[in-house]
Amino acid sequence: MEFIADFHIHSKYSRATSRDMDVKHLTHWARLKGISLMGTGDFTHHLWLEELKHNLEDCGNGLFQCDGIYFMLTAEISSIYSKGGRGYRIHNLIFAPSFAVVDRINNALFSRGANLSSDGRPIIGLPAAELARIVFDIDPNCMVVPGHIWTPWFSLFGSMSGFDKIEDCFEDQTPRIFALETGLSSDPAMNWRLSALDRFTLISNSDSHSPQKIGREANVFNCELSYAEIRRVLKEKDKNKFLYTIEFFPEEGKYHFDGHRACGICWSPAQTREHGGRCPKCGKSVTVGVVNRVEKLADRVEGFTPQNAIPFKNLIPLDEIIASAKGLGKGSVSVEREYLLYLNKFGTEFDVLLKASREDLMKGLPPKIAEGVLLARQGKVNIRPGYDGEYGVVSVFDGSSEDKKEEQLNLF
Repeated sequence: MEFIADFHIHSKYSRATSRDMDVKHLTHWARLKGISLMGTGDFTHHLWLEELKHNLEDCGNGLFQCDGIYFMLTAEISSIYSKGGRGYRIHNLIFAPSFAVVDRINNALFSRGANLSSDGRPIIGLPAAELARIVFDIDPNCMVVPGHIWTPWFSLFGSMSGFDKIEDCFEDQTPRIFALETGLSSDPAMNWRLSALDRFTLISNSDSHSPQKIGREANVFNCELSYAEIRRVLKEKDKNKFLYTIEFFPEEGKYHFDGHRACGICWSPAQTREHGGRCPKCGKSVTVGVVNRVEKLADRVEGFTPQNAIPFKNLIPLDEIIASAKGLGKGSVSVEREYLLYLNKFGTEFDVLLKASREDLMKGLPPKIAEGVLLARQGKVNIRPGYDGEYGVVSVFDGSSEDKKEEQLNLF
């Protein structure tokens, strides 16, 4: 069966998250969006874990369900440590096939001094390689996926915190890593420029901190809904079963370009080189963004597509298209009312964004909003890149950029 999955989210027990990040609201928004499978996020947090155990029904195949929405047990862990005289900050996603395995992972981390109750995304002092070793020793069917691998401050290849090679990070555990999360500020095409990443399956997830933003990046499969089959598809990079990923326009990610937010400096890599990497206003080093970092490590020209690449589609969320068409902030009552009206006509948000024909869009939506959906599908958008922690602005029409930008910064 064909389904959409978003594996990486956070619960209400993570910092800077909505109080509505609970099972009830996640299932409600998953139905509205058209997402069949959600990651739980935050299984390391004892209070969230108890809520998951209480609310989710075990399907007997490594997945769980609530009100028709399936869940996979996932967590994000932040490893902050020193190696070779340098500090590293690496975020990794952990996938587990059962609550029994989750309990063993949590006990193993707690016994090594991890404070799992302080945050839904805990910080541990263990190297990424040691974390992977612990997880795989508990159950080799777990998955360890480096998260948002290009984010400057907390990722595998981050310009401020990461490595140049995955082998330097995961050492002898590297062969057991088979998937990477591209993150909001990069898309698969940017990652295809590195031949060293060809063997890995690239996945995309929302990393959402509020229910309304689940699915802003996601994965589309056509396979059996079971943990073992999804793991197999990812491990084997099965193009017949993993159909494509759904992507932000990467320019909208908040670390796409280089810059210094405090001084309003946003630069392309060429501009950074011209200025020697220094902010002209304050003299401090600018934060090197994803595009620059990809260019530094790439061994292929822009536009190269590997033979075994999983396709992707860039989309803009429907509420943003409605807001842009109406010249309103996407949090306005009018936008929310129209959003729900159109979902009632078409079924789900992804039915509108991905599946509805041009004819059906023109019949079921106001002309300008239908035009906006079609323009987004074609990539004909207005873009102002994000930089140094500030989201970019991508819209199909001019006029609502500032409202939209303000709305996006309310919750990550």
